[in-house]
Amino acid sequence: MNSKRIVIIGVGKGISGGVARRFGKEGFEVVLVARSEDKLKGYAADLAEAGIEASYKVADCAKPETLQAAIAEIEAEGGASDALVYNTGITAPDPDEITNDYLMEHYQVDVASAVVAAQAVATDDFAEKRGCVIFTGGGFAATWAPIPPLTALCIDKAAMNGAAVCLNARYRDRGIFVGTILVSGVVDPQDERYSPDAIAEQYWDMYNERGECSVRY
Repeated sequence: MNSKRIVIIGVGKGISGGVARRFGKEGFEVVLVARSEDKLKGYAADLAEAGIEASYKVADCAKPETLQAAIAEIEAEGGASDALVYNTGITAPDPDEITNDYLMEHYQVDVASAVVAAQAVATDDFAEKRGCVIFTGGGFAATWAPIPPLTALCIDKAAMNGAAVCLNARYRDRGIFVGTILVSGVVDPQDERYSPDAIAEQYWDMYNERGECSVRY
């Protein structure tokens, strides 16, 4: 078994895939967390074919208790992890009417469950390993790139950025780093700058450098 482990919440062929490959290249065991077991099996198999030790846990970011349970299982099976990436958000366009219920449903997945996951991994053992938590943010979290059809997501990415700043201040004296990568472009495997593998380099740099807790890419 590898000596280091990264937990990635929110799995797909985009950023999470790039992050899994980047950390796997450095010898990290990768644990994927998402709500679709069929997709998880496929992604874990792809990583295994690339020589990366990979496993998965099923959880739903709309149900934070399932994230807590998944992280507890991961730790029970292999001890504290070294890094956690939260790469989940609701990206569907908003309806014409944005209701309170709609905003709250978004907030749970986009922000609150990220905080829940960070708190779940922030154990004394994680601190001893100088653990790192990274949230995937977006450029539209700030004034330079709002997207009106994604108002709920823009609001939440701004809140997520604030959450990372607050959590970093809360945990840094224990040796835990929390940060956000504000991805300010469309992820595209054919784009040299915005390919998943190129973006993943920012996650690797943040894990190692632990500098600014909010980095715009």
